Amino acid sequence: MRSTMAIVAALVWGLLGAAGPVAAETTVTVRDVAGREVTLVTPVKRILLGEGRQFLALALLHPDPESLLAAWSGDMRRQDKVLYQQYLAKFPGLGRVPLVSTGSPDTFSVEQALAAAPEVAILSGGFGPSQRSDDVVRKLESAGVPVVFIDFVEQPLRNTVPSIRLLGQLLGREARAEEFIGFYQSHMDRITNRLAAAKPALPNVLMHAHAGHQDCCNSPGRATIGAFVDVAGGHNIATDVLKRPVGHLSREYVISRNPDVYVGTGGMHLEALGGLVMGPGVDAARSRRLLASVVSKPGLAGLSAVRNGRVHGIWHLFNNMPLNVLAVEAMAKWFHPELFADVDPDASLRELNERFLPVPMQGTFWVSVDDVGARSR
Repeated sequence: MRSTMAIVAALVWGLLGAAGPVAAETTVTVRDVAGREVTLVTPVKRILLGEGRQFLALALLHPDPESLLAAWSGDMRRQDKVLYQQYLAKFPGLGRVPLVSTGSPDTFSVEQALAAAPEVAILSGGFGPSQRSDDVVRKLESAGVPVVFIDFVEQPLRNTVPSIRLLGQLLGREARAEEFIGFYQSHMDRITNRLAAAKPALPNVLMHAHAGHQDCCNSPGRATIGAFVDVAGGHNIATDVLKRPVGHLSREYVISRNPDVYVGTGGMHLEALGGLVMGPGVDAARSRRLLASVVSKPGLAGLSAVRNGRVHGIWHLFNNMPLNVLAVEAMAKWFHPELFADVDPDASLRELNERFLPVPMQGTFWVSVDDVGARSR
């Protein structure tokens, strides 16, 4: 009898061991990027993701991020189809995860969200409910669903690291979060510390958002992707006149400022609009050709940046994901090529693919009109 019990015990122990260590559930109080203290049980196993694109942030930290989703927004499926298909191939269950919106705050359904029985709602603004969505937050919390906010878009330089650290707490993946933060912070510090020591003259930069979609020029100030211009060592000419985070610069203003560097943002969302197409699965030659076409238009063709070949494109989605350090590295090289001659965003992307991303980023994420500046992975 004792022998039989010992065998059973050994089998049970072996099965538990094979499954790996299981994190004990703990009630914790966390502080989100909105400064709210939220008490919940971790590690969370059923997540309502208010913005589908933030699945990539989960994927950085968790080996099976698909298993965590109780429901999510449809923005990644609808607007970033190539990226979605790449992740769907790796995580087939994504296609069965219930949708709570088509990818905009006004289509978000609290009823569908509650029907999915999430343990936590992770909201981030952008294409889903934001910190200003008081009614959504109240209804979720009244139904017993804790709400936490992360942010990679409104104030990315301030909130990327605390957002990743918060996700690490929620998922019980603190060590993995700190590993990514170490990578992110070391690469960001290399740029900021070198600029602080060298104090180079700052080139005037025109950042043309959604380049080619409309006449010149929709531009961000120091919000969203525009925040990366300052930290990369440039002066964003939009910040001198815009009263809002994003706005329109007249052709006359752009010509009068005659920027030293042009940076257009592009993505797959511009494919049907005649704009700068960039992103997963896109060939660099195609993006380079479209970029050259954009700056050949009236109001841009005569700019100093265009005449001197300092014309570049950046993937617009860097404005809403924790991989934004890649955009900072690319811009730093464009703005100060000699100072950052040893900085290689291609190498940084390879390291991210090898160490952190379950689906390697492959495509064109930064590009220049000249062959030397073109980058594709």
